[in-house]
Amino acid sequence: MPGTFAERFAAALQESEARKDPGPVAGLFGDDAELSNLAHAGPRRGADGARQFWQDYLDAFGTIRSEFSSIKQADGWAVLEWTSTGTLPAGKPVEYRGVSVLEVAGDKVSRFRTYYDTAALVTPPAAATT
Repeated sequence: MPGTFAERFAAALQESEARKDPGPVAGLFGDDAELSNLAHAGPRRGADGARQFWQDYLDAFGTIRSEFSSIKQADGWAVLEWTSTGTLPAGKPVEYRGVSVLEVAGDKVSRFRTYYDTAALVTPPAAATT
């Protein structure tokens, strides 16, 4: 079992990815949690918002696996650097990198922000034929 909360978070995310089930990672968020990323205009809130946030993440991929290159935690904050690889729903391979920032209160995430390379997730438009 990983030692720090940040390490437990990373392991829970990998479990959610492997099972295509948001439960393991969503269960780490408190009732007052706030989650945001670059794909949504506004944050998701609370335990239900966390579950929907992670379900949306899993639904965006056919398969996905995050590997963590750096995990740091101190004074109620955690920063995780990662690279995720997998496939989009139609089977196209995808790889992208990012950073997630967590505010931790006790044994729950109170705020989650993630920043990543969105270009890897965009399918270019088909070339016009003339």
